[in-house]
Amino acid sequence: MKTMRWHPPGYGGERRDTEKVKRDGWHEQGMLAVSVDDNRLTWPERELVEQLGTKLYGKRASTKEARNG
Repeated sequence: MKTMRWHPPGYGGERRDTEKVKRDGWHEQGMLAVSVDDNRLTWPERELVEQLGTKLYGKRASTKEARNG
């Protein structure tokens, strides 16, 4: 006996981990998704991410001082 499905075939199952999605994006497509607040980065690396984001997409609504305060 089949169980009742509440979603179309292929749309159910487990949600992928966010870090796995980012890792796969980097390996498969050369896309990089980085948070300015990622604690794995050093201060100069976080500043570089901030500068790149500002250059490509403009200033953020929240300022750096608001994040640190």
